[in-house]
Amino acid sequence: MKVVHYWRAMWGIIGRELLRYVKQRERFIAALVRPLVWLFVFAAGFRSALGIAIAPPYDTYILYEVYITPGLIGMIQLFNGMQSSLSMVYDREMGSMRILLVSPLPRWFLLMSKLLAGVAVSILQVAVFLGIAWFYDIRAPWQGYLWVIPALILSGLMLGALGLLLSSFIKQLENFAGVMNFVIFPMFFMSTALYPLWKLKESSELLYTLAKYNPFSQAVELIRFALYQQFNQEALIFTLVSFLIFISLAILGYNPSKGMMKRKGKM
Repeated sequence: MKVVHYWRAMWGIIGRELLRYVKQRERFIAALVRPLVWLFVFAAGFRSALGIAIAPPYDTYILYEVYITPGLIGMIQLFNGMQSSLSMVYDREMGSMRILLVSPLPRWFLLMSKLLAGVAVSILQVAVFLGIAWFYDIRAPWQGYLWVIPALILSGLMLGALGLLLSSFIKQLENFAGVMNFVIFPMFFMSTALYPLWKLKESSELLYTLAKYNPFSQAVELIRFALYQQFNQEALIFTLVSFLIFISLAILGYNPSKGMMKRKGKM
C-alpha cells in the first residue's frame, strides 16, 4: 500500500473521532464537569491539607495553578484515555474498527491512529478547560501554553496506550466499567495530581513510593513543569518508557496470532 493510503486512513480515523466528539454534546459537557467541579469546589478544601501558609493572593496562585490545575489536566486525559478505549471495545465488536481490523492496513498502524485520535480529543478538552480557568483568573504564563503541548501529546499517548492495553483484555462492554474504576481511581488518588510528593511522604512512606512510581504521577509532573516552562527529564523518560511498554503490549494483545484476541476466538 502507498503512503497516501496510510495518510487517508489515519486522518479518517482522527476526523471521525473528532466529529463524533463535537456532535455528542453530552460527552463534551461530561468531560468538563468533572475537572471543573474539582477546580471550583473541592480544591478549596486542600488549602489546609497542603499546609500552605503564604499570604494571599499567592496561596491561591500556588494551590490552584501549580498543584491543582495540572493535576486536573491529567485527570481529563486519564478519563479520556479510558473512554476512548471503551469506544474501542464497542467498535471492535460492532463498529467501524471491526472492518478496519481486517483491512490490509497493519494493526499497529490502526491502533496508533485510534490513539492519536484520542489524544487530539483530549487536547481539545484541555484547551476548553484552560480557557474556562483563564476567565476564573487561573492563568499560567502564556509561553507555558505552548510548552505544555508536547507534554500533553506524550501524556495523552501514554494514558491512551494504557487504555488500549486494557481494552485488549475486555471481551464485553459490561466488564469495562469495573476495570475502569479499578484502574482510574487508584491511579488518580495515588498520584501527585492533588498533593505534592513531599506532602505524601509526610503522610505515608508507602503512599509516597506508590505515587512516585505511578505513571500517571509522572505524566502530571511532566505537564506541571511544562506549563511553567520547565523541563522535567525524569518525568519525560518515565512517561516515554511507560508509553512504549503499554503500546507494545497493546499491539501484542490485538495481534490475532499472539495476543488476547486469539484466546477469545476473535478476529
